[in-house]
Amino acid sequence: MNVAVFNSKNELAQAAADSAAEIIRRAIADRGQAYLIAATGASQFEFLEALVHQDLDWKQTTFFHLDEYVGLPASHPASFRRYLKERIADVVNPGAFHFVNGEADNLAEECGRVGELISQQTIDAAFVGVGENGHLAFNDPPADFKTTEPYLVVTLDEACLKQQVGEGWFTDVDEVPRQAISMSIQQILKAQEVICIAPDRRKAQAIRDCLELEVSPLRPASILQQHPRVTVYLDGKSASLLTAPR
Repeated sequence: MNVAVFNSKNELAQAAADSAAEIIRRAIADRGQAYLIAATGASQFEFLEALVHQDLDWKQTTFFHLDEYVGLPASHPASFRRYLKERIADVVNPGAFHFVNGEADNLAEECGRVGELISQQTIDAAFVGVGENGHLAFNDPPADFKTTEPYLVVTLDEACLKQQVGEGWFTDVDEVPRQAISMSIQQILKAQEVICIAPDRRKAQAIRDCLELEVSPLRPASILQQHPRVTVYLDGKSASLLTAPR
């Protein structure tokens, strides 16, 4: 695992976007298409803004959606479908963007549908974040490290619910959906490379625990320690509790 610390979120975002662009260019050159996983949340704002301004052949990219709330309309300000359309899909018009429909009548069938799509491809890069509770996607602790299903329905814990309110997506915890469809831990780990963007002081405890303590389902993002090609991009605030020199 590589850990890169920057002075500001903008510096962090630009460095991560430059790295992502190189991966995308290489994938397109090698096999004509780049397959990517896109994360959401307040921590990804600057990164995605820098990424969509990269000079790339976006028509040769295919994106997969990391997670979505169950039952939340796509028109809702907190909808991750809306987030990704506004920040990626409608900006660069990729060749394809496979969204997760959290409003599906049959959630198991929806998990199977997007799971079948992603299972057909080798993912070149996963862009992910780390939750304040250490979650990876919406895999809250204790996360399921074993399931091989690409997508699953998960129940969000209290810390996750509070984070969504704290980031301004909802005005009250009672408004936050209790369930979500999330990409599984094992599916995320199948990506050839992982770019993890995790700025801000509120992430510092989770970053320290997930990077410096043993791998555990109680610290879902700690599983990234086992991936051969992962870079964690931090700012000074999110790196502030790390004890190992960086």
